Amino acid sequence: MSVSPHGGGRRAAVLGSPIAHSKSPAVHLAAYRALGLDDWSYDRIECTADQLPQIVSDADPAFIGFSVTMPNKVAALRFATDRTERAELVGSANTLVRIDDGWHADCTDIDGMTGALAELGVDADLAGGAAPEAVVVGAGGTARPTIMALAGAGIEKIAIVARDEGRAADTLDLCDRLGVAREFVGFEAGSDIERRAREAAVVVSTVPAPAAAAVAPALAHAGKVVDVIYDPWPTPLAEVVTAAGGTVIGGLVMLLHQAFRQVELFTGLPAPREAMRKVLIPNG
Repeated sequence: MSVSPHGGGRRAAVLGSPIAHSKSPAVHLAAYRALGLDDWSYDRIECTADQLPQIVSDADPAFIGFSVTMPNKVAALRFATDRTERAELVGSANTLVRIDDGWHADCTDIDGMTGALAELGVDADLAGGAAPEAVVVGAGGTARPTIMALAGAGIEKIAIVARDEGRAADTLDLCDRLGVAREFVGFEAGSDIERRAREAAVVVSTVPAPAAAAVAPALAHAGKVVDVIYDPWPTPLAEVVTAAGGTVIGGLVMLLHQAFRQVELFTGLPAPREAMRKVLIPNG
């Protein structure tokens, strides 16, 4: 893979719909300025999945890359001329980088979840004792990068809590491909969810706040939780877990860690992590 050089008035942007709420411009621009790339810009572009191929194809040559958010991550993977193996495994891409012969796709959402887990102390040092287990709430597009990050952190068994086992098939299949034991648990299995949450090394909610609220009472006594939502915050899930003495990390931490890798892919330089954290999580 040959990436364009990092100098000279480059441009980047985040593609999504709706996109006005995105915090990506603040964190990317903080990184570029800290790196001395004062003539780089980063914008928001309203873009649907159907529009993505044309928008990226028509991008000015100054564009070095795009961050990709909902609902465009599957479209980005399909559009790319080159893809990382991990992006192909999870079936989505949140990053497009210009290369000599087209666009390279990656899924730094995996890095985002890996970073959030590490801040909770859930990492590859989990080995020892019983096989570490996790609970993942939801089985959609965000669940699959989560599964990869959990596998990389040493989790050996995952309970996937969702409404429909059939719709969870791709997520369950990814567990199988990664060699991670898995079990489907329905939303209605309150007492079973509560037991699993109490015993889990970590619980990760990958669903919108109202959906997580439906199982929040069963998850309240989890010791460590990652909730992918960051607005509004705190979520009902975060509130009940915190009230019970647990530790919760929210979506801003994930956003920050996935942006570290994006900045490195776009610029070819090490991400200025402290400058990026300061603008996104001033007190964190």
